Amino acid sequence: MKKIIAFILLSLLLVSCSNDDSDMISIDNPEISLNIPSGFPELNAFVSQNKPTKYGVELGGKLFSEKRFSADNTISCSTCHIQANAFTDHNSQAIGIEGRVGLRNTPSLQNLAFMKFYNWDGSKLQLETQPLVPIITHEEMDSSILEVIGKIKEDAAYKDLFRKAFGDESITPERIYKSIAQFEYTLISANSKYDRVMQKEASFTASELQGYKTFQQKCASCHGTELFTDQSFRNIGFPLNMNTNEAGRGRVTGIPSDFMSFRVPTLRNIEYTAPYGSFGQFATLRSVLDYFDNGVLDADNLDPVFKDNGKRIPLTEEEKNNLIAFMKTLSDTQFLGN
Repeated sequence: MKKIIAFILLSLLLVSCSNDDSDMISIDNPEISLNIPSGFPELNAFVSQNKPTKYGVELGGKLFSEKRFSADNTISCSTCHIQANAFTDHNSQAIGIEGRVGLRNTPSLQNLAFMKFYNWDGSKLQLETQPLVPIITHEEMDSSILEVIGKIKEDAAYKDLFRKAFGDESITPERIYKSIAQFEYTLISANSKYDRVMQKEASFTASELQGYKTFQQKCASCHGTELFTDQSFRNIGFPLNMNTNEAGRGRVTGIPSDFMSFRVPTLRNIEYTAPYGSFGQFATLRSVLDYFDNGVLDADNLDPVFKDNGKRIPLTEEEKNNLIAFMKTLSDTQFLGN
């Protein structure tokens, strides 16, 4: 009898172990290759600490479009960051819940894995710390991360994805931020006509070629590298946002010489990201070039590109037309989902 009981107990133990083992089987969640384009700068140092994975990116994409992030369930990240517009909107300043108008123009989201700073003023160095900003900002989502978790914690689809991405169903702030960042790291734009020309797979038109030459002479000092931004902060004499909360980079550093300096934006997909400027001061590319030609606002910390050249970048009408033609070669229709 004792032998029979012992046998039964051993059998139950083996079944229990077998069930535990099945629960512990890891889900295949491979890393996703970012396929870094030739000539691009090094990845942001934080990417190696949060490498995109199959389910991490899928989860991040779902969270990116989650309207329950906002207090009234009407605004998601993708509401303002629209893929067809290179993940911008067409508003001068971002619009959040209840039609509240934000401080600045919605920045494009592209090639973020290579950026050293995020936001117009570079207030964030790590993409994983950025998503909380719109969630808690009054003019954007006006919510809290705990409120967000409370809304989605019983969602079966989210439970499944968190388990696949992180090993269990626990929904935490860190996991939310990491998965959104993983999704955003995959937003790489490098398949424009310009890129194909550089790879000798296409040719510029005469106008585009002249525009490229003008760009190299008069624009590349700020919009350098294959990102078409040198990632510096500059005061280029744009019309000022008189909101008392605005101080540009100076808002972050507290240094007077940084007052109204902003991160140089990328020119990739610039054709689709109007209006232009930190709070949408210019409706068209032509109006930006006209402003540079006519003369910008003076300031003690005006960038030397303007300060040393009579506060302007002189451009002929032909040069303006050609520059716009060249800038349109930076459009990546595949990236835009077209």
